Amino acid sequence: MTALPPRSLAEKLLTALSRRPRIALALLCLCLWLPMVMSLPPLDRDESRFAQSSKQMLESGDFVDIRLGNEPRYKKPVGIYWLQSATTEIAGFGERDRIWTYRLASLLGGIAAAWLTWWIARGIASAETALLAAALLSSTLLLSAESIIATTDAVLLATTLGAQGVLMRAYTLRKADPSALLSRSLALAGWISLGLSVLVKGPVALGVCAVTVAALFVWDRDARWFAALRPLSGIVAAVLVIAPWAIAIALASHGAFYQQSLGTDFASKLEGGQETHGAPPGYYLALLTLTFWPATLFLIPALRSAIAARAQPAMRFLLAWIGASWVMFEVVPTKLPHYILPVYPALAIATALWLTAPLTGEGRGWRFAGIVQFAIGLAALAVASLLLPARYGSGADVIALAALALAVIAGLAALVLASRNARVSAALAGVLSALLLYAGLADDAGRLTQLWVSPRVATVVAQNRAAGDPPVVAAGFVEPSLVFVLGTKTELAEGAHAGDLSAKQGGLALIEDRERDAYLKELARQGGSARAFGEVSGLNYSHGSHVHITLYRVTAAVTSPK
Repeated sequence: MTALPPRSLAEKLLTALSRRPRIALALLCLCLWLPMVMSLPPLDRDESRFAQSSKQMLESGDFVDIRLGNEPRYKKPVGIYWLQSATTEIAGFGERDRIWTYRLASLLGGIAAAWLTWWIARGIASAETALLAAALLSSTLLLSAESIIATTDAVLLATTLGAQGVLMRAYTLRKADPSALLSRSLALAGWISLGLSVLVKGPVALGVCAVTVAALFVWDRDARWFAALRPLSGIVAAVLVIAPWAIAIALASHGAFYQQSLGTDFASKLEGGQETHGAPPGYYLALLTLTFWPATLFLIPALRSAIAARAQPAMRFLLAWIGASWVMFEVVPTKLPHYILPVYPALAIATALWLTAPLTGEGRGWRFAGIVQFAIGLAALAVASLLLPARYGSGADVIALAALALAVIAGLAALVLASRNARVSAALAGVLSALLLYAGLADDAGRLTQLWVSPRVATVVAQNRAAGDPPVVAAGFVEPSLVFVLGTKTELAEGAHAGDLSAKQGGLALIEDRERDAYLKELARQGGSARAFGEVSGLNYSHGSHVHITLYRVTAAVTSPK
């Protein structure tokens, strides 16, 4: 009888943690993401738009219509706004101007995505492999970035995984037993998850599921397995999830929601690069070295192994998921880094399957390619961690530098272990490197003062605001984060219009240099006067331009009695 090879400390640790996988994953995710959730100020533009719209839901009590300022916000469905409103109402204790409360929806979505990745992998592999897959996904730069900001994509990933996981169970079940059906409750859970995904971000998850199913139909020349999903009752369940709000918003907006969200926003993404976000095919492949780091250490040999094992039903499903969805996202003209996120759980599962498979002497060149890819990502992120605080703030402090040094040491250890084919040890070292790196970035976040213009403006405004002041008037620098930190009633206008508003109401005004002359000219023409009491300079990173804002105390024009 052949003796089993001795297990490494990393493998023993993985086994111990896999006995309580949900607790282990939740703790890992909190360590990876919570420091940045709490330390980052409101970001422009998408995060502050989502958070401000959710804040206005709470202020107005209208949970059907979606508003940003005085304008309708009809680009995305209502799901994320409901979740952000709920987390703020529960965790904010009456306070609605703390950005971290709106981020909790994404944080919880990221944790749910990690748990669902574990559940999907557990259906085809050991508890250790499933835990490793979820840990690799959680530590990736892309999921980490989406789980710390108040936008849709971490929650979208969780709902997508609910649907894809049930699809995978149906496929592998019918391949093992052509007459088998999923339990009704599990099948309906998948369809309900698909319905929830539509409420979060429209048809994105539906597209991922559809192209995966289509690829399997073509590959197998067999669609009979789809019956295991109980599609008739499932479609009814999904429609029942979507229909109440879909009907309510159609009535409330007189159809404008569908015209703008589907006819304008979604259609423009398919027709061309929306809002200058166009890119040619290959965009996501070019970003993979950073966005999938640190799991890139093993991705290339893992994909090679998956292709070799494509006859296995589970591996075939993963390859269909990866290949068809990747092509779909690359073909769509409008591209942003986070669009590709629904593919990453399948990549992480395939990687974990290779990591825990029996050792072979094959594929050394492929393993070397993964080592190089990981090293490039580590170097790029380490350099960014040093340059960002130096260029846009006061420089990194001792804690951030220590975290960065430890992250680099852990990353180098991962490289050495990978070169020796100590795969599980290398994977855990890579996850540790990511955890330390993100901790250092969280410590640096507050010192990037040149980037955080709105919070600095809000501080000066708070110090100079008087009782009875009207809403602040702003011109030139009118980013959504400014409205979030100053309040919903903040008046955003061009220079001359801002001058007219200030002349009528007085109070405080925030005028960027590009609008200052027009503002002051109109203010004087209307009979008002302004006294500068402060200034804030920084970088408006939304469009890469430097800004200089002067803060004024305005005396309104005297109105002659009639």
